[in-house]
Amino acid sequence: MINKQNLWFLTLFSLILVLSVYYVTMPNELLLKDEVTSDEYDDTEKVSVELEESEILVALRVDLEEERMTQKKDLESILTSSESTTDEKNAAYDKLKYLNSVLGKEEKLESKIKENFNIECFIEIDNNEINVIAISSIHDTKLANNIMRSIQEEFEEKVYVTVNFK
Repeated sequence: MINKQNLWFLTLFSLILVLSVYYVTMPNELLLKDEVTSDEYDDTEKVSVELEESEILVALRVDLEEERMTQKKDLESILTSSESTTDEKNAAYDKLKYLNSVLGKEEKLESKIKENFNIECFIEIDNNEINVIAISSIHDTKLANNIMRSIQEEFEEKVYVTVNFK
């Protein structure tokens, strides 16, 4: 069961997540220390936006985190509902435990790839499918195979690993 302390933690964590997303999506002009007036910009001038490699990974992580937070909220509402049956609550609890373990595995795999291959990456685990998005200037099948093998080493059962380079 979820107690008040856990509920407050989840509420504050959600608030921090929303503020983080707001900060990431905020225009750069608001972050500059000097005041910028609209007269300094020419309306006919085109502005190009380039995403850095880390921004791509941050955006992917934020999207996944938002998706998981909505799943967790749904599961927590089942757990706290007085109308839910015991079987529904047990299933929701198991799913919540699974989501937390998946998060830990994703972080572990990301750090392993960072250590072994010196590559920044994003990993998403969906049941027995693992999607890897690696930021690398080398788009090599040998590197992709090595990443797949290192991920497979962490699992006893067969998992399907997909590696995409950006």
